[in-house]
Amino acid sequence: MTPWTILITIACYFALLFIISWVTGRKADNAGFFTGNRKTPWYMATVAMIGASISGVTFISVPGAVLTGGYAYMQMVLGFFVGSIIVAWVLIPMFYRMNLLSIYGYLEKRFGLASYRTGAWFFFVSKMLGASVRFFVVCVVLQTLVFQPLGVPFSLNVVITVALIWLYSFQGGVKSLIWTDSLKTLCLVLSVICCIGFIASHLDLSLATLPAAVADHPTSKIFFLDDPNDGRYFWKQFIAGIFMIIACTGLDQDLMQRTLSCKNFRESQKNMVVSAAIQIFVIGLFLVLGTLLYMYADRFMPQISGIKGDALFGEVAWSDGFPLFIGILFIVGLVAAAYSAAGSALTALTTSFTIDILRANEKQDDKNLTLTRKLIHFIMSLIMVITIVVFYELNDDSAINAVYSLAAYTYGPILGLFIFGMGCKRPVRDAYVPVVAVAAPVLSYILQSNSEAWFGGYQISFELLIINALITAAGLCLLIKK
Repeated sequence: MTPWTILITIACYFALLFIISWVTGRKADNAGFFTGNRKTPWYMATVAMIGASISGVTFISVPGAVLTGGYAYMQMVLGFFVGSIIVAWVLIPMFYRMNLLSIYGYLEKRFGLASYRTGAWFFFVSKMLGASVRFFVVCVVLQTLVFQPLGVPFSLNVVITVALIWLYSFQGGVKSLIWTDSLKTLCLVLSVICCIGFIASHLDLSLATLPAAVADHPTSKIFFLDDPNDGRYFWKQFIAGIFMIIACTGLDQDLMQRTLSCKNFRESQKNMVVSAAIQIFVIGLFLVLGTLLYMYADRFMPQISGIKGDALFGEVAWSDGFPLFIGILFIVGLVAAAYSAAGSALTALTTSFTIDILRANEKQDDKNLTLTRKLIHFIMSLIMVITIVVFYELNDDSAINAVYSLAAYTYGPILGLFIFGMGCKRPVRDAYVPVVAVAAPVLSYILQSNSEAWFGGYQISFELLIINALITAAGLCLLIKK
């Protein structure tokens, strides 16, 4: 596949995105940008949520990770489903009842202004860094395949790709994203299914024999119930998955902005539960694809036997044995996953900064609010460009890996604030809440760094989010007003 073929594929994909964005968002007002006017059919929100929850990193990393981790990720995905039910029946009715533009408005009503801004800033830092590093990984892939052979520097690559995302999301916001994300979900799932079908046919596997062949492969182990100290231990992953979805979906302005665009909380609940059920199937497809990729590489591509992890999918998809359309589907799936995450992140960051931090909706009329919102949207795009370029210049894998684990540190205080706020009705000293919110991740880091030495070899992994939230809730207990 040549760079020009990839470039034409991306151009055609974006042309379709722009058409959908223009049709759905040309008459969008501020309410359309922030909440989609709360007129989104629940089934459209469900399709959009699937694409929004899968990033470009997931697209290339989950299949490659089955060699070392098996299907352990599915244990967490099962926890995601339970967590989605909790979000649907506990958080969503409350958010609709309070008629919130931003979900962090709950913190102001429950605790006060300092708590409100604490939640908003933690979300801002986490989402900006997280979205940037995920998009950075995809920009590096596109730089290698497209822009470097054409002599385009990495910084210009980032500017062009972020500008394209800004163009199709700045006008319609959530109203447009629901429809563009639905297209991305279809492209994503189609590309994975086609890759599975092509590889299975080359391995002489039919629809009837495929399940048994995958089940017999050593990479397909799902449940790890032997060693509680292992980071893949079932109950660690399952319980962490429950709290991860509560924190990173139910308390995330990005994903909840789509869910709250439904007509009422009943439809929003259906969207949440059905999308979680479909996500089990979609992640299962990625894991099966990972097993098939290793089976294909072992039989037909022994020259790349040393390649594994993130590089495997691309190496196989662009190999000589694969037809051109499979390579094109890989690019479409990768771009769909990456740009979906980046576009929704920009919209959520714009909403949170405008509503939560600037509080422009309380100070400005609708015309000035529109100007402020568009300016903030541009600034968020600019910050994302700068962040991605800084990652590239640092070229430090340890820094990037640290950002991947950031969610447990930044969403922990948010989760702790909501747990305490909903479980205890006593007022607290609001001015000191930021101190507790900052101290909790620091104490969590110290605990994680020394857990093996202090607790007989026990490794703290995904349960760090729960520990962080509990430390936050305990700190809030010390702030209760007598």
